Amino acid sequence: MSLTTLDNYFLPGSGSEVIELLQEYGERAMLVAGGSFVHGLAARDLLPGIDVFIDIQKLGLADVTVGSEGLQIGAMTRLAQLAKVPEVQDAPEWGAAKDALRYPPVQIMNTATVGGNIAAACPYFDLPTAFLAIGGNVLAQSNAGTREISLDDFFTGLFENSLGQDEFITELALSRPVPGSASAFIKLETNANDLAIVNAAVQITVESGICQSARVALGGGVNEIPLRSAAAEKLLKGQSLTDALLKEAGQAVQADISPMADHRASAEYRSAMARVLTERALHRAITRLN
Repeated sequence: MSLTTLDNYFLPGSGSEVIELLQEYGERAMLVAGGSFVHGLAARDLLPGIDVFIDIQKLGLADVTVGSEGLQIGAMTRLAQLAKVPEVQDAPEWGAAKDALRYPPVQIMNTATVGGNIAAACPYFDLPTAFLAIGGNVLAQSNAGTREISLDDFFTGLFENSLGQDEFITELALSRPVPGSASAFIKLETNANDLAIVNAAVQITVESGICQSARVALGGGVNEIPLRSAAAEKLLKGQSLTDALLKEAGQAVQADISPMADHRASAEYRSAMARVLTERALHRAITRLN
């Protein structure tokens, strides 16, 4: 598909207009937020049957609210805008988001949106892995109203998500971790403009030297979707976070992933790097706690 052969390009001014267009054009339509990934999809012939773009930039949806329950991030929030939020920059519990926002080049930071990063369901993106470690919900709007979808349930397959045909993301709500929590994210890439070969994010809550809870998320081709490692999380919970235990947790993630092989990395290499990056991310989160 060439971008010059689109049949229609819409710029609706309200959510109800977006829903009407989604219902009218169905699978022919694609929502566009920042649009930074559109060319890459088209160049790889990954937009079969799409000849209608619905651009949601006029809906607003770019506010970031910090409250007692966490962060409410509008779908059209640019990555550069999120990176400037003081809590994201300073609070250890949001460390995974801060880390993930250090990697994209300035062009992507100023263009790409939070909602687009989530909706694309690309396993090589960074923010979905970071957000999955922190935990939260996607808010989606449709004719039926607003629906909350846990990030744990949102990604269903390669470039596939759990949104209905007439639904679109309006907000991402990240839960505020309890006191004593910290998170971290690490990415392996070939250059500063590359998608992740492997990425890993963790969140830990520690009280009196004992891990009360842990969330361990991985992406970047270790599966068709970013996912959490139940094996690593179970291993960490209730234990003192020694160097030996962190190493075991890195090894444990290998039981939960099904790495892909492509021109950038073999499945074996991705598995090995998932182990290494998980261990390093845990060390970084502990450092933030201290």
